[in-house]
Amino acid sequence: MKNQNKFYIGGQWVEPAGGERLDVINPATEEAVATIALGTVEDVDKAVVVARKAFENFSQSSRKERLELLNAIAAVYKRRMGEMAETISSEMGAPISLAQKAHAPAGLGHLMAMIEVLKEFEFEEALGTTQVVKEPIGVCGMITPWNWPINQVSCKVVPALAAGCTMILKPSEMAPLSGMLFAEILHEAGVPAGVFNLINGDGPGAGSAISAHPDIDMVTFTGSTRAGIDVALKAAHTVKRVAQELGGKSANILLDDVDWDQAVSSGAVGCFGNTGQTCVAPTRMLVPHGKMDEAARIAASAADTFRVGDPTSVGTQMGPAVSQSQWEKIQNLIQVGIDEGAELVSGGVGKPEGMNRGYYVRPTVFARVTSDMTIAREEIFGPVLSIIGYEDEDDAVSIANDTVYGLAGNVSSSDHDRACRVARRIRAGRIIVNYAGPDRMAPFGGYKQSGNGREWGRYGLEDFLEVKSIIGHNPG
Repeated sequence: MKNQNKFYIGGQWVEPAGGERLDVINPATEEAVATIALGTVEDVDKAVVVARKAFENFSQSSRKERLELLNAIAAVYKRRMGEMAETISSEMGAPISLAQKAHAPAGLGHLMAMIEVLKEFEFEEALGTTQVVKEPIGVCGMITPWNWPINQVSCKVVPALAAGCTMILKPSEMAPLSGMLFAEILHEAGVPAGVFNLINGDGPGAGSAISAHPDIDMVTFTGSTRAGIDVALKAAHTVKRVAQELGGKSANILLDDVDWDQAVSSGAVGCFGNTGQTCVAPTRMLVPHGKMDEAARIAASAADTFRVGDPTSVGTQMGPAVSQSQWEKIQNLIQVGIDEGAELVSGGVGKPEGMNRGYYVRPTVFARVTSDMTIAREEIFGPVLSIIGYEDEDDAVSIANDTVYGLAGNVSSSDHDRACRVARRIRAGRIIVNYAGPDRMAPFGGYKQSGNGREWGRYGLEDFLEVKSIIGHNPG
């Protein structure tokens, strides 16, 4: 990648307006792997001008043309997917095996799902004498996070392309290299100049400029609830559409009839994966009070055997936290859990034994956590599992819903119908029954302070469309 200090605007790599630079740190080595430029208001203005110009033609492209474009992107992506995995691992610390099996394939998965959606999607509908037309919303600003970088980039860029929108992407400044590689893929695949633009930068700089820009029609943001509120406030002045996928504190209800070894172990692994830096991680495990000791023992065993280490090693299951500040946040919250009286059964503060370099965290399990404790209420975004006891099914649902968040949740039971009944009672946007695998056609998004709008599949495409009524189009 030769364009680390440039931005992709108007179909070419261009010099930034300002001279501010930022090192991209490999969290496993604490050393810089790249240096990027930080964008300014002037850079955003330039990208918006070319995106608005490109929208005139691209918004009128046919379904066939956009399908051909997505297929061309998929072909290039497949060829460069190994490079994508290595890039993600180096910029945010994911184990190379996880990057190869989950991170990089996620980008391709959204491409292939959207190709299938676009083949059949109805952009027009006759309602009596009215023709209802779904049209691209316009120029879209996209602000994406570092924890699943290409997943979040592709699930915004791909449906926008399918809809006929143009866009300006600002990937996280902590993990920007995968986004820049994606720009190279789009360029090689023949995305028309100005349709896709990329500017690196931080939230107060380029992010704020995108959110507030009067000529951007929509901003889609994934990140913390705090940052999402700031984006919405800045966007409100121009009454643009705002779609947000924000924080989570997902409950994992294990009903009293589960296979305890399997259910607890799977829940713990789900919490520790990606170093706990996943917005839908099942961080609150709910078990009957009488099963607390057994669940704690099984979860502690899973934590003690979870392999933490060098992301480049194939056997590593968990790499470092993404940054020094994230590591410190996790450590502080683990200490708060101890201070507030939760029972520490595995892990704790400090780095794993023998790991003096890198932002490594000990997989940590707390038992006998109560819903008023900080670790049960705040999104830690680290490998910290809180086990909470419940009286009965109604109590479990009440505890699961006792949160400002509503992004996701899990329910497990040997009785599938029972698990589904409980799932319907949880106030969250995505509930996984019995650890079912991912479905890229399923809508993704949250209730309450976990955001608004939906991504993935058909619902993700609809987020980038406006609805127009042409009354009298169908006389008689």
